Amino acid sequence: MYYRRKLMLGILEEFGGKLNHTNFQKILFLVTRKQSKKSFDFVPYRYGCFSFQANQDLLTLGKYNLINSVTNRKSSNWVLAEGDSNFYAELKKEDQAAIKSVKREIQEFSQKDLVRYTYIHYPFYATKSQIAKNILTTEEMLSVENQKRNIEEHEFFTIGYEGISLETYLNKLIINDIRLLCDVRKNSLSMKYGFSKSQLKNACESLGIKYLHIPELGIESDKRKELHTMSDYNKLFEDYEKTTLKDNSKAIQHLFQLIKDHKRVAITCFEKEVCMCHRGRVLKALTMLPDWDIPYKNL
Repeated sequence: MYYRRKLMLGILEEFGGKLNHTNFQKILFLVTRKQSKKSFDFVPYRYGCFSFQANQDLLTLGKYNLINSVTNRKSSNWVLAEGDSNFYAELKKEDQAAIKSVKREIQEFSQKDLVRYTYIHYPFYATKSQIAKNILTTEEMLSVENQKRNIEEHEFFTIGYEGISLETYLNKLIINDIRLLCDVRKNSLSMKYGFSKSQLKNACESLGIKYLHIPELGIESDKRKELHTMSDYNKLFEDYEKTTLKDNSKAIQHLFQLIKDHKRVAITCFEKEVCMCHRGRVLKALTMLPDWDIPYKNL
């Protein structure tokens, strides 16, 4: 079992085997803030800090019959399945201490108190909240508002998701106030959680970021085989410029118009380094347009 899932089970054990869905996310967030290497990353969401990966892991643990999601008229709860396992005892000493510490800090809190506590101490994660104004003072809301990004200047970005979590990826979009994400993969399926088309689209749009797939600017997967050196990549991208980009000049023009309309737009693919990805050649094609005058950045 992945260690991060043992951490979640250990938290449930220490908190009596039952936690409200919202409370669980907040407690997991507070525990991970005390870790030197965080087991989960989080994004600002509708009710504050939220981890898509943690939510997916909880659903997986449910399939393994290790926990149950129990919903009644008042709340939805994660409930530890009955058994002899002691996941808390299998955790690292520092993580056991982190759980104990968080439990002492919040043991007298109501759900509202717990949410408010996370908003006050971590205002960035309250920037997308639908309830922040109802539970924070005017002064406390000012701290949240100061964390929000509202940049009016046009800027274009490229971003790859190699080596980072969905949450870290999304936070890069939020911090740069990106309004539209254009997926330039030919095939938008991914073995990495969160980056297949439907997952990425749903995650982006739940955070107020529009998503658009532009497959005509992608590269066929069979052309990406046998890439071992930078020379191999360069040959692939030179062919890409002579064929795909040349044949899809209208898509480049359309992308340029999207940038003008949405002001802050990013194109995305897998590779971390833009020099190893065809999105660098898409950027090059854009900058060669006669009316191009927009600054750009590789995230």
